[in-house]
Amino acid sequence: MAVNGTRPEGYASVMSDAPRAQVFGLENDPATRAAIRFFKERRIELHLVDLRRKPIAPGELRRFVERFGAGALLDVASRAYRDAGLGYLRMDDGEIVGRLLADVRLLRLPLVRFGNELSVGRDEERWKGWVSRAGPSAAADR
Repeated sequence: MAVNGTRPEGYASVMSDAPRAQVFGLENDPATRAAIRFFKERRIELHLVDLRRKPIAPGELRRFVERFGAGALLDVASRAYRDAGLGYLRMDDGEIVGRLLADVRLLRLPLVRFGNELSVGRDEERWKGWVSRAGPSAAADR
């Protein structure tokens, strides 16, 4: 760093101004693979969080719950949901979040974050909107 707080000439910033896609999902999940393929095809910098290896942080899950509600994150068509008999229970948001943190198979995947934008499930139309608003600077120069 230079004395006045600016970068020396020729110093390239490691962090890009372009938004980066963060995908929370399972590697073998078809919807997660579709999200990964979508962003890779558009050369958007991508970070996959495989929920089998690293569970989602409660604060990160809270971000999605605040935007969509806990019920929207629950995959009611999943086998884990049926096996747990959750269709017969009435749960408030706190109970649903507890279940989601305990068993990632109950999440409607993928959970995608692109800058400050969020999506739940496979939502290519929303992703296309994000990429188009981000413009050509969102694509990594490779």
